[in-house]
Amino acid sequence: MKHDFILILDFGSQYTQLIARRIRELSVYSEIHPYNEPLGKILNSKQNYNLKGVIFSGGPSSVFEKGAPKISSELLNYFIINKIPVLGICYGMHLIVHLLGGVISKSRFKEYGHTKIRLNKNSVLFKSIVRKTTKLKVWMSHGDSIEKLSENLFITSISQNNIISSFEDKNNYVYGLQFHPEVYHTDYGKEILKDFVFKICKVKNLFKPSSFIKEKIKSIKNEVKNDYAILGLSGGVDSSVAAVLVHKAIKNRLICIHIDTGLMRKNESKEIIDFFKKNFKMNLHFINAENIFLKRLKGVIDPELKRKIIGKTFIEVFENEAKKIRRSKGNVKFLVQGTLYPDVIESVSFKGPSVTIKSHHNVGGLPSRMNLKLIEPLRELFKDEVRVIGNTLGVPSNILMRHPFPGPGLAIRIIGDVTKDKLKLLREVDEIYINSLKEHNLYNKIWQAFAVLLPVQSVGVMGDYRSYENVVCLRAVTSLDGMTADFYHFNKDYLTLIANKIVNSVKGVNRVVYDITSKPPATIEWE
Repeated sequence: MKHDFILILDFGSQYTQLIARRIRELSVYSEIHPYNEPLGKILNSKQNYNLKGVIFSGGPSSVFEKGAPKISSELLNYFIINKIPVLGICYGMHLIVHLLGGVISKSRFKEYGHTKIRLNKNSVLFKSIVRKTTKLKVWMSHGDSIEKLSENLFITSISQNNIISSFEDKNNYVYGLQFHPEVYHTDYGKEILKDFVFKICKVKNLFKPSSFIKEKIKSIKNEVKNDYAILGLSGGVDSSVAAVLVHKAIKNRLICIHIDTGLMRKNESKEIIDFFKKNFKMNLHFINAENIFLKRLKGVIDPELKRKIIGKTFIEVFENEAKKIRRSKGNVKFLVQGTLYPDVIESVSFKGPSVTIKSHHNVGGLPSRMNLKLIEPLRELFKDEVRVIGNTLGVPSNILMRHPFPGPGLAIRIIGDVTKDKLKLLREVDEIYINSLKEHNLYNKIWQAFAVLLPVQSVGVMGDYRSYENVVCLRAVTSLDGMTADFYHFNKDYLTLIANKIVNSVKGVNRVVYDITSKPPATIEWE
């Protein structure tokens, strides 16, 4: 049975990924593609899917600007002729009006942020909502507006500034919204997208984890056949779920490599090895590379240099082990990676990659260097969907709900140079902090929590003696996707309890501070 899907054409909006997330939250499969990717190519890659609707994203351009991103009138007409519903959001709405012969101009009022609109009761798109209210608070972000609509387009809402905020042509299944239904700031935004997807696009075949797993297992079996695949198993959510899924398909012909960089948390490598060998009977190679990582990091203070050294060393160690496996097995032809859909979106954006704030390390350079074919079984999924798949596969919640942990490990949570003694101290603090969060039922309320060892010492009083010891900073943030974050508001009693516990339990620490900076302006990690 073919799956239904919604195509999202990206015109450069900062919210495009949110559109896909909202559609996926409805258990409907959606994909983002650059506006200028040929439709034939897209449909060719989705032969097991039925295209049920198209959404044009917003974007920073004006339709009358030279070089503004545009599709052809023929493509819009293709959707109309084939009765494939089209929804334009912000710039996408302007583009539809422009292509159909209407007029877009600089807006008399630049509407940014919350704006109130009044709905027309005869709208098809707002049919469910007008039963509850005809006034909405929505999120606007535009400098252009509609001056004149083509004759078939019907105004369905007006803003408080008397600007057209939506239209539709129900006979040709064309709809436009000046505001952004995909952001949480818009009242009934999810309901608007839900009605477009189910009532207008008539989507029926929903995304089911069991079907996804079945199809992936079949696909991986057919691709790998009797050859071998290798995978770098960190123990995080993505690599763990990818490992279990591929192992279901090819059993012990998947060879997992776990590298202990010496920068892991307390007992982490041992727990990962024991768990996957015991519960999934995996073919797992363990590499203790602590000495080489610490040797190369000796005296290094610059955080970006730390990341580059760790990334380069990781690839080198992984590559050496992979070569040994290839010599013994002969037919190792595949590399498995836990790439997720947000990574894919970033790489296919028509705008190109975003500015690098921090470099990240992975084994991305290996497929071409080692002549390996890449298998990315999770590349169509968001993180929350990966957790659902993992749960269906029997991966336990302590792995699936694990907070993000950076590839460079504790090295970027030690400000300054990295030593064995500093790592030991930070591991003890981290274990007390994380275990305490779990004991107080706080861990799952927080996106990410960790401790940072600061490059300063402070005077304290321990018993009757003066101390001059280390300072650690605790960090805990809430977030939906890691793009923005706010610090978690612990109550004073908890902060007092955890600070006392750390100072009294960890030799070498006499002061604990808490980071109350949001992202932006700060990043979540310190380095």
